[in-house]
Amino acid sequence: MIQLQKVHGSQNKFFLLDQTQFQTPLSKGELVNLTQQITKPESGLLNGADGLLVVRNSDHAQTLGKMEVVNADGSFASMCGNGLRTVGRYLAQKYHKETFKVETIQSDLRVSCQPDWAQKVKAVSVEISPVSFAATALPFTNLGYYELINQEVPELAPKLKFSAVAVPNPHLISFVSDDIFKSDLLAKLGAKLNQKNPFFPDGVNVSFAQVLSAHHLFVRTFERGVGFTNACGTAMSAASLIYALTCQSMNLFDKLLTVSNPGGFVQTKVHRRGHGYWIELIGNATITHYIDVAESELHQKHPDFNNFKVTPTMEDEVYQEFITTHGNN
Repeated sequence: MIQLQKVHGSQNKFFLLDQTQFQTPLSKGELVNLTQQITKPESGLLNGADGLLVVRNSDHAQTLGKMEVVNADGSFASMCGNGLRTVGRYLAQKYHKETFKVETIQSDLRVSCQPDWAQKVKAVSVEISPVSFAATALPFTNLGYYELINQEVPELAPKLKFSAVAVPNPHLISFVSDDIFKSDLLAKLGAKLNQKNPFFPDGVNVSFAQVLSAHHLFVRTFERGVGFTNACGTAMSAASLIYALTCQSMNLFDKLLTVSNPGGFVQTKVHRRGHGYWIELIGNATITHYIDVAESELHQKHPDFNNFKVTPTMEDEVYQEFITTHGNN
């Protein structure tokens, strides 16, 4: 039998699958098929999810495992901050470690277990890096800039200022007014830039952000390969970085920020590293269900979810109560 988990970070929901459990690991095609089947909101398992987190062994020094991220549409993401927290919790419990690294596509990232935010609300800190502003890293083109930091870009939207940064997932960030935040502009812009377009040939995660107070942001994201999500960890990290860079007089580096989102909130710290930056992302790592299934079922083109044994944990109920009580802090 194989045990999956359904997990979430700030209600960014995933299924977590450890490939080291398998006698015959799933191929890339099988992983894409399983992701597309299991994550569908209407016909998937447990009302679907935003993607599949795949855990493998790593041969890198000081790493406990490797994480791969398959989006709901079957595409692969470079990184996922909310997902990394849940993978970090999984590996910490599996190997009884508190601090370690996890291999991702572009780099080995630090993970650290944090004190519980509340009883049964596990918290994990993860490193978000590498950071690049170069147009070639995202990539973007035809906008007249080699870097895009707090610049008006009328080709995208009139009068709004945009910043583009890879962390390493590509993000386009704009700090907007309340009326823009509540409009349908984010949906339209996100859809436009994730179809064939002359500006972001590989698509881009698009976020609108608001400053609620000096150390408190709200971020909403249209995620590449997913659409609107309750939260995007790398987007909240990218928004924190842009906030610190564009408000230098506030001396926000190394200071704890709260970043709210439709699924709850996280905490971030923006750090300088030499001539570059990295972001610390701290938030919940919640297991909502354990799912037991025969290995052979996962190799099927159309797995029968009636054969999946689902056991709820009740952690999500505790998380929801915690967010209701502390979400405006």
